[in-house]
Amino acid sequence: MTNKKLVTVIGLLPVLMVLGNSMLIPILPSIEKGLHIDERWSGWILSSFTIPAAVCIPFIGFLSDRLGRDRLIKYSLWIILAGSSLCAVSVLLKNPAFLFMGGRGLQGVGAAGTAPLAIALAGDLFNGDERSEVLGTLEVFNGMGKVFAPIIGAGLTIFLSWNNAFWIFPLLCLVILLGLKKTLKPADEEKNSQGVREYARDLASVMKSKWLLLLPLYTIGGIGLFLLFGILFFLSYHIENTFHIDGFFKGFSFMFPLGAMTISSIWSGKRIKTDEERGWYYIKWGLGMMTVPLGILIIFHSLSSLLFCITVCFGGLGFILPVLNTFITGSVNEGERGFVVSMYGTARFLGVALGPIAFSSWMENEMGMYIVTFLFSVVNILLYMLTAHRGKVSIQKLSRG
Repeated sequence: MTNKKLVTVIGLLPVLMVLGNSMLIPILPSIEKGLHIDERWSGWILSSFTIPAAVCIPFIGFLSDRLGRDRLIKYSLWIILAGSSLCAVSVLLKNPAFLFMGGRGLQGVGAAGTAPLAIALAGDLFNGDERSEVLGTLEVFNGMGKVFAPIIGAGLTIFLSWNNAFWIFPLLCLVILLGLKKTLKPADEEKNSQGVREYARDLASVMKSKWLLLLPLYTIGGIGLFLLFGILFFLSYHIENTFHIDGFFKGFSFMFPLGAMTISSIWSGKRIKTDEERGWYYIKWGLGMMTVPLGILIIFHSLSSLLFCITVCFGGLGFILPVLNTFITGSVNEGERGFVVSMYGTARFLGVALGPIAFSSWMENEMGMYIVTFLFSVVNILLYMLTAHRGKVSIQKLSRG
């Protein structure tokens, strides 16, 4: 892989996005107490970040096709820096919840220009097998962020109050801004010189010809992350309220499922390259690894069973996500890539946003929650069956575009 420094800097963008929610999961009860809100509203601590991101991603994707990925990424990083600072200082107010949620909203707007544009930028800068490898590496960064974010969040609160954890975001934003300045040259990416009407016509043509492929792939990714963040949200409260495990050890328990997802992402990303058939094979087995454990949880749902089953489940998700990145990025040319990939980012963010909200209401009836979770995984299998027998994107051909 060429230009490893550039790949590392781009890889920090999905890490920044992941920290926005995953770092907070083990410290949600502490934030809830600090903001003086109850459990019914705690899901909004996460969703006030992800809903604005999901709304803004398509617009930022469109603008990145017009103005350039680099410029939009830099604007996004400064917005995250501002929102994070508001979250950190919100505790100075008598009623901090409104300022905190406003800061989280700004973080979400900024996050819309991180991971989705990182995927699109990687698609622009790399071709062929190297593109697949870089996209797999981005998913590895994403997974590693998910593994270490809960530990970072829980570990920091041992020494600092919860609000000081938010100063990590400005620090990481400054590191990425400096890295982009040193590694991404102006000649590396070019702005789209098409007129708006011509761009819209080409984009409509792409979506019309490929929606039967793209829509199911978007949905599979969105449902996968909906289940991931929903179950992690449930696990955070289940461990603390039922087993009275808190702090660092609760953050450590998240390493098992998230670590499995990271390992399988590394394995999948390195091997898919431009082999389309292998990619569909990974999706099939990944969906199977998700569905079977979620079915088992309907019958056995002790803490050990829960940790084992979700570890296998998210190992399966790790097989799927790098393939989705490669298929979606390789299905369009550079001129439309920002918008098409951003729509995928919207689906992923909606999954992340809605998971905690849904599971916060479902977890009152654990049996019903496990049944619904299993049914969502079955929907993903049906979407795979619908998509896999159709025209399948020609990755080997389009990955050069």
